Amino acid sequence: MAKWWQNAVVYQVYPRSYQDSNGDGIGDLPGITQRLDYIKRLGADIIWLSPIYQSPQVDNGYDISDYRAINPEFGSMADFDALLRKAHSLGLQIMMDLVVNHTSDEHKWFKQSRQGKDNPYRDYYIWRDGQDGHTPNNWGAFFTGSAWKLDARTGQYYLHLFAPQQPDLNWENPNVRHSVYDMMNWWAAKGVDGFRMDVINYISKPRGLPDAKKTAGPVYGDAGSVVANGPRIHEFLQEMNRNVMRQHKMVTVGEAPAVNIAEAKKYASLDGDELNMVFQFEHMGLDESTNPILGRWTDRKASLKDLRANLTKWQKGLAGTAWNSLYWNNHDQPRVVSRFGNESTENYRVLSAKMLATMLHLQQGTPYVYEGEEIGMTNAHFASLDDYRDLDAINAYHVLVDDQHVLTGEQMLKYLGMRSRDNARTPMQWDASANAGFSTHTPWLKTNASDPTINVEKALADPNSIFYYYQKLIRLRHTLPVITDGSYALVAGNEDDDQVYAYTRKNATTTLLVILNDTQETLCRHYDVPADAQVLIENYADDQGDTLRPYEAKVYQF
Repeated sequence: MAKWWQNAVVYQVYPRSYQDSNGDGIGDLPGITQRLDYIKRLGADIIWLSPIYQSPQVDNGYDISDYRAINPEFGSMADFDALLRKAHSLGLQIMMDLVVNHTSDEHKWFKQSRQGKDNPYRDYYIWRDGQDGHTPNNWGAFFTGSAWKLDARTGQYYLHLFAPQQPDLNWENPNVRHSVYDMMNWWAAKGVDGFRMDVINYISKPRGLPDAKKTAGPVYGDAGSVVANGPRIHEFLQEMNRNVMRQHKMVTVGEAPAVNIAEAKKYASLDGDELNMVFQFEHMGLDESTNPILGRWTDRKASLKDLRANLTKWQKGLAGTAWNSLYWNNHDQPRVVSRFGNESTENYRVLSAKMLATMLHLQQGTPYVYEGEEIGMTNAHFASLDDYRDLDAINAYHVLVDDQHVLTGEQMLKYLGMRSRDNARTPMQWDASANAGFSTHTPWLKTNASDPTINVEKALADPNSIFYYYQKLIRLRHTLPVITDGSYALVAGNEDDDQVYAYTRKNATTTLLVILNDTQETLCRHYDVPADAQVLIENYADDQGDTLRPYEAKVYQF
């Protein structure tokens, strides 16, 4: 029998960009509360809130200075309680973002930790002596530069896999672990329904903190290759489960960079005692540059063959043993219709957005919809570096353009327009008024001016909009068991088709045939469809059989 979260759909809200209620240009908790009826109308079951905790906002809230306080920019704890009450009254559950690989350097634990080597909080973080005047090892930080920062007071370095203001917690210390569990139980006692766990598979560092291998070009070693899926990670998550999740009816998903299928089966085993599911990143890396210096900074497009092969790998790999998270977008990824679809014309934008939604939502796993995805929001394509707020994008620009001279400013702006995290973080587009109905004040990040006609008001007025297509896909997941429990298989011969993706979902009573044209061309493909088959959902008004129009998606049920 399916577990409740296997039939659910998650809607991610990036609070800073969702709805400003007090006119300061920053989205807030009362603004989210005002829009809960909209999320309910879409049909989602769970709302994942990106971090709303007290934070200096060096990394847009992923640098937490107090886990039990609300950032004043977002409102108060009373505002959160009001949001939680209304969400629950609508049958919506709230999933908090749990960031416990690191804290802010303004957290009281770190302030104590840096006071001296004999401070009780010293071992809450990872401190090491340098080696011959150099850092303790060669690890590079994910936001550029070394992953180590020298602290003048004690002459030791502390580890920060991300920004220098985000020191890593020392999970080898049981006091750290139980401080985290106490905090999680505190939120659970308030009524929070689950946690999305940020880079959770980084919390167990390798013994001895060995140097990481360098690829061609980078100055520093690839820390991610040695910290992901560390030696005690499953022990720690099982302990967390015993102390927190097992005590409550909770939904959990772990962000797990560099996870493979073997590890995912441990994290998200259907019979296990760790997490319900994990986010894997393989399909998000298919369009990275072939130049290791550039990484994701490119305008390269992933091929359908590669995308299909990877999605199939995970559908087959976890079937019957663990659970998939299905996603195209989140706060760290560019807009799916700009990345994997076609935003060149209004018609292709709408058709390709629906096609990509069909591709994902008919697979096995829990789908995640990121704010604005359901109306087909596109990348912002900002024309100036001054328009960007993402620390990662700004740092990468200075390194690749100003320091290494690998790219010109024009090239890098083009790549930022395709891959920067700010593409996902532009304010939600509610209507065609000033600032897209997000705020009466100049927003913290520019609204997307690429197409002011893309907004919720217009989508709700159009029965053929992307919104209502997502709504129908969600309704089908709630009502058709085969979407949850059916086996997945590619249609015979589809493995090498570089234009069409065709797969089936099948259980004891129902078969679904999903056919997806991933091009702007009109194609002819023949599939064996029983005479009594019904078209379950389609992004055109009619079915023309073997003829597949640009970005056509159709699903037969028989």
